[in-house]
Amino acid sequence: MNGPVFEVRTAVRRFLDEVRPDRVTVAVSGGADSLALAAATAQLVPDAQAVVVDHQLQPGSGDVALRAAGICADLGLTARVEPVVVEGRGGPEAAARKARYGVLRPQNGVVLLGHTMDDQAETVLLGLGRGSGPRSIAGMRAYDPPWGRPLLNVARATTRAACVEQGIEVWEDPHNNDPSFTRVRLRQEVLPLLENVLQGGVAASLARTAAQLREDCDALDELAGAFEGDCCAVDDVGELPAALRRRVLRSWLIGAGVPELSDSHLRRVDALVSEWRGQGGVWLPGGFVARRAHGRLQVEPES
Repeated sequence: MNGPVFEVRTAVRRFLDEVRPDRVTVAVSGGADSLALAAATAQLVPDAQAVVVDHQLQPGSGDVALRAAGICADLGLTARVEPVVVEGRGGPEAAARKARYGVLRPQNGVVLLGHTMDDQAETVLLGLGRGSGPRSIAGMRAYDPPWGRPLLNVARATTRAACVEQGIEVWEDPHNNDPSFTRVRLRQEVLPLLENVLQGGVAASLARTAAQLREDCDALDELAGAFEGDCCAVDDVGELPAALRRRVLRSWLIGAGVPELSDSHLRRVDALVSEWRGQGGVWLPGGFVARRAHGRLQVEPES
């Protein structure tokens, strides 16, 4: 009977067969998810390397990182530790993610991340709770170059079991039990409650929902990309269905240099087309403002 090691290895093999990267790097934290991923990758890609990011947020983090790198080396991977400084806006989780992704981004190839089906379910719930729109509810992509997530259909329990089966001792991050983090409360309180009320299978169902919605979003994005009208002309974009119109506007705004667009920002810009009543400009991230004048939209740096 095939066990957890086989399941993890099969998921990684399928991903690599589809993507066929020139170079493979595994991002390793020392936890079960990333170490199970590292072990599978070591078996499948002899010249792969592992990078352990030391966020320096906890006492002894350097020792934890060195230990994780040592495990990766024992598995057969070339491993190194990359210390980072976590700072900036958005809270500690966002700042840590930005620092981590900054040092992991490769010149070429793919970086494998240990996100599991449970992580995907948490992402979908966060998107639902925040009303962040379909892109957020669609969750994480299995391949979003240069990031690869081969384990999005593998349960967290499976990666833990895979490590046990291989005798890999994992590190338990104290932050994973800190209820001040929203994801921790989702993991420890919300998802178990949903599993109980709905009699199981919730994480897998949420992951399937994300995959289905992502297909829909991709189709609509493709249709929006084929739009041949004038993005700034209200008469042109106003004829489009709302879902397509907002995607056309989103591409236009991003092309103009507007960063970090939220669903709320986009809907306010869309109101300049669909609910026009002479309102003023819409202030956007990055110091931009969008306005409507003489039947046309314009976006420019805030004066």
